[in-house]
Amino acid sequence: MPDQFGDKQHEATDHRRQQAREQGQVAKSQDLASASLLLAAVGILMVWGENVAQLMAGLMRTHLGEAPLRADRTALTTQWYEILMAVGGVMLPILGLLALVSVAVNVGQIGFLFLPDKLSADLNRLNPLQGIKRIFSLSNAARLGFGIFKIIIVAAIAAWAIWGEQDQILRLGSLEVGQIAVYIVKISLNTCFKIGVALLILAIIDYVFQHWKQEQDLRMTTQEVREEMKTLQGDPQVQARRRAVQRQLVLNRIGSSVPKSDVVVTNPTELAIAIRYDHETMDAPVVQAKGAGVVAQRIRRIALENNIPVIERKELARALYKQVEIGKPIPSGQYAAMAEVLRYVYQLKGKKLPGMAKAA
Repeated sequence: MPDQFGDKQHEATDHRRQQAREQGQVAKSQDLASASLLLAAVGILMVWGENVAQLMAGLMRTHLGEAPLRADRTALTTQWYEILMAVGGVMLPILGLLALVSVAVNVGQIGFLFLPDKLSADLNRLNPLQGIKRIFSLSNAARLGFGIFKIIIVAAIAAWAIWGEQDQILRLGSLEVGQIAVYIVKISLNTCFKIGVALLILAIIDYVFQHWKQEQDLRMTTQEVREEMKTLQGDPQVQARRRAVQRQLVLNRIGSSVPKSDVVVTNPTELAIAIRYDHETMDAPVVQAKGAGVVAQRIRRIALENNIPVIERKELARALYKQVEIGKPIPSGQYAAMAEVLRYVYQLKGKKLPGMAKAA
């Protein structure tokens, strides 16, 4: 039988997850961002690499071969400006796209998260003992093993990709220098793409593992759940006492207000509304008390003990319970129904119904 105070047998609550997030404890894989950047860079080079290479070659021919060498500052400044503008026009969109991929992958993992406290100095990070513990921790050992496994996978994929091109590699001696360069770039990009796909798969597996580990770390014991409930909602015993006091106050108010009523309208067992009408001081009947369930039973009992008529009017009781607060007059739309009830009560008492009968 698990120890209810020691075993983490409960799923983390939303509050627990939010606290962990505010402290920077989120499920994240650094390898996912790295693999995504590698694939994005290789894809960009496959699509635009030829244009970039032609641009660089053209700049080299223009500024190192065709253009005469000038030593004056103005010419050199102009030449450097032309080179920077040409290179920047090609490289800035590529670098911007890579930055966008990096941001998108990180935001996709953890969402938008700003933690200014992490920017402050933490002297514990300078503690050598804490550093040694982190180095030789089980988590770092697992990460080291995973890193070695990735190196093996990368080496195996690279060897497999190159081995498949061995016949073409052996024939490179018969090709021209330009053709050899193009082939080397092509096989390098293809190999990097295969490595990137493998690293992306491993990174996804790592992210799933990190998410699972995060959920396991955030699981709560029964005692932690109780403590959180006390923090968020207050001590259950205090809440129970508070509800008991509030219930007693309601019952005391009912005990003093119901005997002053003229009639109690019921639903017949679910609701009870005590009504008082004094034609000399009131323009309309006023709700003295109302309640449902146990409170309604209390109102009916007090009414019977004080010889106050209890009359069943389902629609009227529902309307008054929903629409009228205690101490407020009934709405004009209920005058006719209320006048009928009061007329019946006054007949029981051998009295005439003044004021209200005229209004009805």
